[in-house]
Amino acid sequence: MIDDELLSLLACPETKKNLVLIDEDLVRRINDKIASGQVLTRMKGKVTEPIEGGLMREGDATSVYPVRNNIPVLLVEELIEIKDI
Repeated sequence: MIDDELLSLLACPETKKNLVLIDEDLVRRINDKIASGQVLTRMKGKVTEPIEGGLMREGDATSVYPVRNNIPVLLVEELIEIKDI
């Protein structure tokens, strides 16, 4: 999905922490919750599109930057809250 070299260059735009790919199980669980209308962004907007993958800040399991069409969406406003997933 995301090339290791590219991943090594990416950082959270807010905290500047390194980003790591989330596993397929978490992607599936997030997409299940999206399908049932239970997922919000940090800005409390409802997430309606499934994700192909996600990037999580290293050491922070509270939110995920979505990956759609093989492109990481590194906008703080698009962070998906995953505390309850």
